[in-house]
Amino acid sequence: MASPDPDYSTQGYSDIIVTLEGSILTILINNAKKRNTLTKTLWTDLVRVFELSDKDDRVRVVILTAEPTAPAYCSGVDISGGWGSLWKAEEEKEGEHAHRDMGGQLSMAVYNNRKVTIAAVNGHAVGVGMTAMQLPFDIRFAWEGAKLAFPFVRRGIVPEATSSYLLPRLLGTSRANALILTGATVSPTSPLIRDLYYEILPSREAVYPAAKALAQDLAANTSQLAIAYAKGLVQHSGDSIEENHLHDSRAMRLLAGSPDGAEGALAFRERRLPKFSATLTKDVSPWFPWWRRVDVRFRESKL
Repeated sequence: MASPDPDYSTQGYSDIIVTLEGSILTILINNAKKRNTLTKTLWTDLVRVFELSDKDDRVRVVILTAEPTAPAYCSGVDISGGWGSLWKAEEEKEGEHAHRDMGGQLSMAVYNNRKVTIAAVNGHAVGVGMTAMQLPFDIRFAWEGAKLAFPFVRRGIVPEATSSYLLPRLLGTSRANALILTGATVSPTSPLIRDLYYEILPSREAVYPAAKALAQDLAANTSQLAIAYAKGLVQHSGDSIEENHLHDSRAMRLLAGSPDGAEGALAFRERRLPKFSATLTKDVSPWFPWWRRVDVRFRESKL
């Protein structure tokens, strides 16, 4: 028996407001008093909603944003209790190998979400506000007046939230080094980072509407199934061009024979917009995912 669709308004979130409008899920960071820092509560809320929306066939696009009147989109992780507050005491007893960075767990929840994910960065962003809150998303919008920084080396730590994997792949190693090793504060229009953004808007208030307009177009005119496979091909292309050729060939054959593949071809011939109906719940192939998934859960046994 299929699980009922989640009611996002009754999930008991503390630091976010979640609304589902049509097939667009908007997550509003709602902790302005703490400058939208990533607390354990906010982290738990965000991981939960990205995991839920991945499995919810009603959702085609997920947007993360903040109130444009808030002091920041996200001003980093909450370290008011010191660095040690970021991991559990029982894990710490097992040594440094036991720690699992909560920013990284959030990054993977976003990255593994099979829907289109959009970050609408309508305020300043520092640390985890740049890493987990932006890099794993498919598309990013930004306010041109935002102050952005990867300040980790200036805090005596390293880049977290899988950013050392994602940032060089998004911007290239040279620009990633310039941003990470200097810890400099830049604007979205800086040559070092502007290519990260789909669009840079002149005001905070313009960021979310621009993101939502794109979301509406994608929600109405793209296939949920095709989006998931396309994201898989980009994220897990294989170790060689030959391996990638095998993957995209098989994906093409599977989707061409799917209900959405047939509808896409028919709509093209009839010169009309498509009406895609396939869902990840009922139409995804057992072959998907084709890549090996690594279990990153903590184990008490020594590594």
